[in-house]
Amino acid sequence: MSATWMTLMSTGWMSAKPSRCPGTSLFHRKTAEVSRPCPTFLVINGPNLGVLGRRATGVYGSETLEEINQHVRARAAALGVQVEFYQANSEGMLIDCIQQHWGRIQGIVINPGALTHYGYSLRDALADAAVPVVEVHLSNIHAREKWRRRSVIAPVAHGQIAGFGWRSYTAALEIITGISEDMPQEEKQ
Repeated sequence: MSATWMTLMSTGWMSAKPSRCPGTSLFHRKTAEVSRPCPTFLVINGPNLGVLGRRATGVYGSETLEEINQHVRARAAALGVQVEFYQANSEGMLIDCIQQHWGRIQGIVINPGALTHYGYSLRDALADAAVPVVEVHLSNIHAREKWRRRSVIAPVAHGQIAGFGWRSYTAALEIITGISEDMPQEEKQ
């Protein structure tokens, strides 16, 4: 048994109760007696992120978006949550996706790409979704060009994780899962 798993078990962070997600044999984090539906989180990727792995690998890394999604799926399984993925190069399509998921998700992890800096209608759609949002970036946008440091998404997000490559996504999923679990039941959709 790994040290991490042992630490989680000894601190009560995980229990030996079955997952709340059907069809899995994983453990979930809470030990509540009442069975709750499996939380679902939307992972959204904006313009140009569909060509990760061949786009500026020195900045964004060599992993493809599908490889990043596989890391997120694995983390979701370990957390006992579900994830849905969406990528588009058009702001309107991203907004449509968010609106189509209203009432069906408990949070959004988003890498808005270049829309970070000027995607005001995307920002409004995220605010209207009324679920926790975590903004992620593969690179550290605050260590790059000055224009990249400003995010119009940040004011409607619970937080921003930047500069950790694909790990930005898995960290965001862990955090948004915790935020969702901490919300009073009546605030959850």
